[in-house]
Amino acid sequence: MGPSSQPHVSTPAGETRVAYLAPGQAPASGPRAPSRDASIAAEGAEAPARVLSAAPPRLATYLNPLAMIAHLHTHRDLIWRFALRDVQGRYKGSYLGIFWSFVTPLLMLAVYTFVFGFVLGTRWTGFAGGALGFSLPLFAGLIVFGVLSECLSKAPGLIVGNPNYVKKVVFPLELLPVALLLASLVHAGISTLILLAGQALFLGQLSGTLLWFPLVVAALGMLTLGGTWLLASLGVFIRDIGPAVSIALTVLMFMSAIFYPSSALPGKVRWVTDANPIALIVDDARRTLVFGQPPHWVRLGLVAVASAVAMQLGYVWFMRSKRWFADVI
Repeated sequence: MGPSSQPHVSTPAGETRVAYLAPGQAPASGPRAPSRDASIAAEGAEAPARVLSAAPPRLATYLNPLAMIAHLHTHRDLIWRFALRDVQGRYKGSYLGIFWSFVTPLLMLAVYTFVFGFVLGTRWTGFAGGALGFSLPLFAGLIVFGVLSECLSKAPGLIVGNPNYVKKVVFPLELLPVALLLASLVHAGISTLILLAGQALFLGQLSGTLLWFPLVVAALGMLTLGGTWLLASLGVFIRDIGPAVSIALTVLMFMSAIFYPSSALPGKVRWVTDANPIALIVDDARRTLVFGQPPHWVRLGLVAVASAVAMQLGYVWFMRSKRWFADVI
């Protein structure tokens, strides 16, 4: 690489700053103070200074899953800072604060139990859980789908809503979808604890199969992260994608066997859930958390592989397209 195409790297005390220079462009004189909006990025950035080429990396660099994992692991502290900010900021200014994360799912479970268990007397096929016979499987499905729905609905505005990270600082934007997913999983974890507490309190049992639930969450997380990366990038260039995603999520919720068991569908339309990875993940979540059954291992393995591919492709799309974010925002 010739001297005219070398990027300029300045490292003030306690900060790592990388500036991209086009071929023939001279470096700016003296370090530039970080903006106030970028303070959280500067606090969590502990990675050493790197010399980056003005040319974009090759496609093969982003197709390497080990390189992607290593890159995210390098910025794990920054990811956690953003996730923690999201969790704390959700109920900022309220009297109960983070306690709402426990109250909300508890009230939801109580309402589902009263409506479906006592008023309608509905029972889930093949599950004898008394008044909780319908609300527990329903609540488990809503927890899983809630992670996907929250991340995908927020993804189109994720980059557009943080223009300072695009224009004013050199910031790894690919960390924002990861932090969003982590914050969503924190809330889902709280709801899962409420579910298990209700099951142990009213049914007097907890199955050891819940130890397999993290494998189901891993498949869900990879699939969600891939979609979040994709929609976060598309939201920069296509501003109408936000309302379209909301409609698609509503349709997907009713096609993912959230409010009914997949066995209730007629054979001619059973393919709606059999070909839907979200429906398969929801079913395995119910099996491990509520029904005391292990997941369908072959099916879960196929879904996990497909989710890993979707995650990698979403990462490639995001990394290849983020070069033009500053030109559009």
